[in-house]
Amino acid sequence: MSIKTIPFDPAQYLTSPEAQAELLSDALETGDAGYIANALGVIARARGMSGVARDAGVTREALYKALSRDGDPRLTTLLGVIRSLGLTLTAAATPSRRPQRPKRRGVAPTAIKNRTASRRLKLARA
Repeated sequence: MSIKTIPFDPAQYLTSPEAQAELLSDALETGDAGYIANALGVIARARGMSGVARDAGVTREALYKALSRDGDPRLTTLLGVIRSLGLTLTAAATPSRRPQRPKRRGVAPTAIKNRTASRRLKLARA
């Protein structure tokens, strides 16, 4: 006896804005562009792809393509979709990274060494 399976669509279970925001936050934390696009696609399907596409200013077909696992949406499309979903993006510093020191201005130490060496050479020749 074989087991019957049916396709799983997570959009059916992401009914609350909080659950949708949690999915998108998780996707953004990974930094995986495919996961982020896919998460936005799932959320857009949960809210109605046609309405999201209209509010984002793109066609429904273009939105399906851009928000697929292999899609690579333009930044304007991404921001339009996020805005039409009523979500916002937030940036936070990564705590594991050390703050970078400001770059020193002025002459590089190697240039000073080279200048000193050339002066010594001139003095030695004289």
